[in-house]
Amino acid sequence: MQNQKKKIFVINGGQIFGHSGGRFNKTVFEATKEFFSNHEGFEIRATDINKPYTPEQEVEHFVWADTIIYHTPIWWFQLPHGLKKYIDEVFTAGYRKGIYYSDGRKADNPKINYGTGGTMHGRNYLLTTSWNAPKTAFTLPGEFFNQKSVDEGALFGFHRMNAFTGLTPLESLHFHDVEKNADINKDLQRYQQHLEKLFLTTKPDEPVQLGESIR
Repeated sequence: MQNQKKKIFVINGGQIFGHSGGRFNKTVFEATKEFFSNHEGFEIRATDINKPYTPEQEVEHFVWADTIIYHTPIWWFQLPHGLKKYIDEVFTAGYRKGIYYSDGRKADNPKINYGTGGTMHGRNYLLTTSWNAPKTAFTLPGEFFNQKSVDEGALFGFHRMNAFTGLTPLESLHFHDVEKNADINKDLQRYQQHLEKLFLTTKPDEPVQLGESIR
């Protein structure tokens, strides 16, 4: 019996807006599709939020996938409004259609079990983000982010959103200082190594490593 192919759904949240052309995240998005296309054992679907989509079809992509890969820049310490709109529309359309069934609470004791009504258990997601901020802004004492990592700080709500659906996080990857000191070749090499570690060296029966700061 042949092994079933792993189903990968890739989302480009690199929005074209104002002075941003979305080129960095578009490049990473294309590199992701190329990576999985060049290795056996994977099926790929992809959405670019800059192109027309229907929420119902996007729900079907989420429900179909074993792994969802989000690529997004960070604007003013949050998701771009186009990606946030996409998530609002798609997750709302996914209510009782495969993304979540309820908030998990029961009428007899509504104080507990909030956030346990997701229906995507057994699946996972990978997040990449791009920042103007250098990595040291998150790690050095006295710097802007008070030594809180991307995952436990600015993106904490994003991770809880995915937990609400039942998804489990894979180890995130963050690209820093991409406006003033970008090294796209080095970044893509590091990203490819990250994908190889997560998807080519992990045995199917072993748990995949979670992001260090969100365990």
